[in-house]
Amino acid sequence: MSRAGRQLADTLSRVRIRVRLFAGLRERAGAGSLEIDVPDGATVADVWPVLGLGSEPTGLLYARNRAYVEPGEALQAGDEVAVIPPVSGGDFRLSADPLSVDAAVSEVRDDAAGAIATFVGTTRAQSRGREVIHLEYEAYEGMAEQVMSELAARLAERHGLCKVAIHHRTGRVEIGETSVVIAVSAPHRAAALAACQEAIDELKVTVPLWKKETYVGGDEWIGHGS
Repeated sequence: MSRAGRQLADTLSRVRIRVRLFAGLRERAGAGSLEIDVPDGATVADVWPVLGLGSEPTGLLYARNRAYVEPGEALQAGDEVAVIPPVSGGDFRLSADPLSVDAAVSEVRDDAAGAIATFVGTTRAQSRGREVIHLEYEAYEGMAEQVMSELAARLAERHGLCKVAIHHRTGRVEIGETSVVIAVSAPHRAAALAACQEAIDELKVTVPLWKKETYVGGDEWIGHGS
């Protein structure tokens, strides 16, 4: 086969996909979205080496077309693959504007509910022994709301809830401002309180949201479970 023929065959045996990057990985790559070519028959695990970003960080997760997948998942032309660093992690809302506790509570009111429990997360001025200036949140929009919805469905089934609302800020959040509001309604207070606590705990480790902490002297993307 001629050189031109080999080049043509190589081109035909590759597929183009879109890669989404977030938080520290986006900064390292200098872009939040890239188009790359991978061999026909490649899997999700083959994406990282093509990116040329050095050693693969511990704890990476992958999503194919906005659903979490295992690294062995096969790829097809036109797929979108999100490379997800460990997350910092009713109505499931991302908002660049200030959040309202009253709005979240209103969304979970139900005639069958005997209790409504809420959690409000705020930005504190001290963290890890450092003076914090502000926080910045980044989300994989579209997938984040979907994962919030799946989380709420699990909690509703587990605790017999009426409704769940989760609102989370994106972008810059100042000291004292609200970063997340969770409201849960249930027939009984014990279920509402337990589900509210589980919601924030699971939110931090499942939803593709990241937090950048800007403090006196520098900044840092805060990782898993923060």
